[in-house]
Amino acid sequence: MLLQHLALAERHISEGAEHLAKQQELIDRLASHKHDTKDAMAVLTTMRKTQANHLQDRDRVVKELEQ
Repeated sequence: MLLQHLALAERHISEGAEHLAKQQELIDRLASHKHDTKDAMAVLTTMRKTQANHLQDRDRVVKELEQ
């Protein structure tokens, strides 16, 4: 069960990194065309917090497996 949870957390981290990069690219494009980036930045902030949660979850599972 823990190994499945670890695999899921790793997948979420990997997918999250891709989503973060795409969101940053979107913000960069918006900014380069002088568009408002406030809402896109708010989404990015939320995505970063979610990614941090995934990392914490993964680290917790790794610690459990090490015990």
